[in-house]
Amino acid sequence: MNRIAEFVKENRRAAGLTQEEFAMRSGLGLRFVRELEQGKETVRMDKVNIALGMFDMEAVPGRKDK
Repeated sequence: MNRIAEFVKENRRAAGLTQEEFAMRSGLGLRFVRELEQGKETVRMDKVNIALGMFDMEAVPGRKDK
């Protein structure tokens, strides 16, 4: 699982939200939330940033850690 997937999943759970509740509050689709948390690599960055924005975070371009 990638770091963003882990971050979203852990913080969503810490907030006491189900995937469905998180999807509704963020305006994202449930399928997207599930795929994001499973670490799918082809998700849209604008939607990733909407999810991260729920926790006052944002993904920015940079080098991939090895």
